[in-house]
Amino acid sequence: MDLLIYILVYPLIWLISILPFRILYIISDFLFLIVYYIIGYRKKIVLSNLKIVFPNKTKKELLSIRRKFYHHFVDIFLELIKSFTISEKEISKRYKFKNIELFDELHKNGGSLAIVGAHYANWEWIICLDKVVKYKTYGVYKKVSNKYFNTTILKSRGKFGLVLKQTSKIIKEIEINKKAGNQAIYGLLSDQSPQLKKTHYWNEFFGVKLPIHTGAEMLAKKYDLDLVFMNTKKIKRGFYKTSFELITDDAKKYANYELTDIFLDKVEKQVKAEPAYYFWTHKRFKHKDKAPK
Repeated sequence: MDLLIYILVYPLIWLISILPFRILYIISDFLFLIVYYIIGYRKKIVLSNLKIVFPNKTKKELLSIRRKFYHHFVDIFLELIKSFTISEKEISKRYKFKNIELFDELHKNGGSLAIVGAHYANWEWIICLDKVVKYKTYGVYKKVSNKYFNTTILKSRGKFGLVLKQTSKIIKEIEINKKAGNQAIYGLLSDQSPQLKKTHYWNEFFGVKLPIHTGAEMLAKKYDLDLVFMNTKKIKRGFYKTSFELITDDAKKYANYELTDIFLDKVEKQVKAEPAYYFWTHKRFKHKDKAPK
C-alpha cells in the first residue's frame, strides 16, 4: 500500500516542485482559499493559541494574524515541495545567512556545536547551511511512516550536504564524531511539546506553564557543544534571512535548565516581533492544565 500511494502521489509532487515560483505562489493563493475558507484546517486551534499568547490583543487583531498565518502556512507547504528540485543557486538566492562568520570563529576552537531554533518562518531551507560552513552538518528529524516518502525526503534534504538522523540515533552520531575529532553542527528544533512521559522540566512559555524540551541543553553540556540560536526572518514572499547568536561556548557553567530558559525567551521575542510566521497549528498548549503542583 505504501508503494502504491507513493507511485500515485509523488509524480504530482514532483510536477509541482519543478514549477517556477511565480506559478507556485498562484497555486498557494488558491490553496489558501480552500484551506482557510472551505476546510478550515485547525482554525480553532490557531485562534486558541493566539488568544493564549496575546491576551491583550483584540479579536480583530487576532483574526488578522490568523489569516496572515494561513497565507504563510500554505506557502511553507509549497516551499517544502519545491525543496525536492530546487537548485543550490536558487536556494542560495532566496535563503541568506547574515553573520555566517560566527561559525568560522567557533570552528577555530576545535569543537562542535548545536544550533537551536523554532518552527518559524522557513526552517526547512537551512538544509543549505553545509555549503557555507566548515563543519559537517546534521539535522534531527522524525521518520515518515511511508518508507518510500521517507527515503525521498532524506535524499531531498541531504542534497546540499546535510545528514539527517533520527532523534534516537543522533547521540550515537555525536559520540562517534567526538571520538574521531570531527567538528559538526547539529540542528535541533526545540520549541514544541515533548511527550509527558519524557518530560523532565516544566516552565512558563508565553506565560503558561508547560512541559519543555531540554535535549539541546543536555547534549551541549554532556558533549561540550557550543550553543547557537538561529533567528530566521521572512524578508518577503519566498525570501528569508537567518542570523545566528552564540548563547554560550561553555554550557557546563550554567545551572540546570538555564540555557533552555534562555532559548525559550529568544523564541518568545522572535514570535512576538512577527507572530504570523510561527507554526500555530501545533497544539503547543495542550498540557497546560497538567503541570505538577
